[in-house]
Amino acid sequence: MSERVLSPRVQPTDADLEVSLRPRRLDEFIGQDRLRANLRVYIEAARARREPLEHLILYGPPGLGKTTLAGIIANELGVNLRITSGPAIERAGDLAAILTSLEPGDVLFIDEIHRLNRAVEEVLYPAMEDFAIDIVLGKGPGARSIRLQLNRFTLIGATTRYALLSAPLRDRFGVVCRLDFYDLPAMVEIVRRSARILGVEIDDAGAEEIARRSRGTPRVANRLLKRVRDFAQVMADGRITLETARFALERLEVDEVGLDEVDRRVLRAVIEKFGGGPVGLETIAAAISEDPDTIADVYEPYLLQLGFLDRTRLGRVATARAYQHLGIPHPAQQPVQPRLWEATDEPPPG
Repeated sequence: MSERVLSPRVQPTDADLEVSLRPRRLDEFIGQDRLRANLRVYIEAARARREPLEHLILYGPPGLGKTTLAGIIANELGVNLRITSGPAIERAGDLAAILTSLEPGDVLFIDEIHRLNRAVEEVLYPAMEDFAIDIVLGKGPGARSIRLQLNRFTLIGATTRYALLSAPLRDRFGVVCRLDFYDLPAMVEIVRRSARILGVEIDDAGAEEIARRSRGTPRVANRLLKRVRDFAQVMADGRITLETARFALERLEVDEVGLDEVDRRVLRAVIEKFGGGPVGLETIAAAISEDPDTIADVYEPYLLQLGFLDRTRLGRVATARAYQHLGIPHPAQQPVQPRLWEATDEPPPG
């Protein structure tokens, strides 16, 4: 079972560069303006009442800041953050051990919460509602159940597949927050902030070029920035300019709208192998040797956002914009070739 504890009072060393790029306060968090404003209200209200924040669910595509927001909430509340994930909690006893070790007001963050198994999920219900867990002692006719009281805590769940949460679990969250892809101005500011932390000089055009190709996702922006920094250091003067950014991103096979090689393979599979669709997700995954969940969670949301894919009842369909982006003629736009008269046909009139 994987578990981490972070304390706002004793911050860990920034050995991991990715951790060092994460904002730790709401004032440092860029984008998601409405969500950030609402979270500020919820946190201030909970602090004024001197009680834990209501249980909260964060959902949206990966890389948008769900884990970062969990850390920010714990920091703003001045409590410890305990981090684990749904697949790591294999047995009900694992979750019980975590819950009984929480201090008053602590935040428990469960990533990929939709992947909790049912037995573990059953333990969460009384813990979330009554701050208690039921433990069965013994077996058979002599078995008895005792209830252990827990310290009051806040559960923050994160998921990329909100629809996969069971209704009983979904209904126990008092705050539901959806994270959307970031707009270009927010992405530019994120790139600039990360460049300052990394100590790399970047001009406005270079920052905008990286931001434009980052799929509206801060995690992607930080990854691309670090790779462009490598090219700038080795093949230029260390400063990221528009020319340096374009050269590096072309070498990384990231095109002008942020599509990488896998994105293009998905689109080409739908268009070239299946006539533009409709085609099922499992079939697309098999055609390009990729995991269906990876396509659904990582690649498909951005392709839908760009309008390159449509999700229909019968399957995925490539749009005219996808054909245009790949430089493939759309069937509806291809000219109809006149059919030549053959000897086996009826002769033309006249």
